Amino acid sequence: MLARDPCSGICGGSPSICPSRDPESRNREGGGSGYSASVSAAVVLLSGGLDSTTALAVARSRGFACHALTVRYGQLHDIELEAAARVAAALGAAAHRVVEVGLAPIAASALTTAGIAVPKDRSLDEIGAPGDVPTTYVPARNTVLLALALAWAESIGARDLFIGVNVLDASGYPDCRPAFIHAFEALAQVATRSGGFTLHAPLIDLTKAQIIALGQSLGVDYALTHSCYDPQRGAACGRCDACALRRKGFAEAGVPDPTRYAPDAPAAR
Repeated sequence: MLARDPCSGICGGSPSICPSRDPESRNREGGGSGYSASVSAAVVLLSGGLDSTTALAVARSRGFACHALTVRYGQLHDIELEAAARVAAALGAAAHRVVEVGLAPIAASALTTAGIAVPKDRSLDEIGAPGDVPTTYVPARNTVLLALALAWAESIGARDLFIGVNVLDASGYPDCRPAFIHAFEALAQVATRSGGFTLHAPLIDLTKAQIIALGQSLGVDYALTHSCYDPQRGAACGRCDACALRRKGFAEAGVPDPTRYAPDAPAAR
């Protein structure tokens, strides 16, 4: 079971994003949806990236039977789907499903639309700066993905959902903020038969280095993961925001970066 740090305060006293929330404490406190068949099951959104992989490891360490959900939403590259399959197998997911929901025709983004460029070579100060929402933001993506996770959770009698969003060392996406997590958890209570759902965002107030250190303590093999927004023949470009934040995280964590970068990728900043 994951050792739980004292509450950082970012949760504001709410269970939804508190890193210390576990199934045992929730069961002791009572309440819930009326489901009893699989109260230890959880649905975990798994993209195959560093953050979602760590979230899956956290959920597993807390004693949940993890049902990993990967969504083919119209992203231009399949490499992250392949990474998700590797991660789900390595971390012993109880189930792993890939569902397809085509957002590309209606959600314009550098990740879904070939004609929109992925930002490259931005400084770390630019990435996630106040007001910065880069073209890699996919409109309503996390809302749609969490709705799918909620549907699966309700269908299997699970009350817990996990998502690997974070607001530090991140790209500034609006659907990764604590306010969004709180709002979706509130929605889950009124959009389902009986409510009683908890949306866990255990990484939300961690730096990338802290996320990597946490994953390492839980046995995550980050060589299985993929973060790059613009892979080059299966290798990371080394120039997009995701690559910059990933490199920064490994460097600050003092952990060797297992990422395979493209031959023309610049040296780490």
